Amino acid sequence: MDLVEALAQHGCMSEYAIQYLVLDRFDPACNMARYYVLAIEPSLFGNPTLIREWGRIGHQGQRRVELYDNQSCAAEALETWLQRKRRRGYQLRSG
Repeated sequence: MDLVEALAQHGCMSEYAIQYLVLDRFDPACNMARYYVLAIEPSLFGNPTLIREWGRIGHQGQRRVELYDNQSCAAEALETWLQRKRRRGYQLRSG
């Protein structure tokens, strides 16, 4: 599934809407329950930002904000992180 399909499925296609994807990774054998959130949001000055948040489900995680010049650069970065996390075993949360 590519970025456009994932965002359409989650109802986040508008350039002005907050676009986000929530991924989960579970492995009961390793006692692993993690989440990863990817979001594109406008900054205070209107520039797009990619916000990444991750951690153990049920606990406060870490957060990183990256600024981009335009929406397409931010969407490309989101796509790169999505592919990277899917290779690591993360699945898109349904709903």
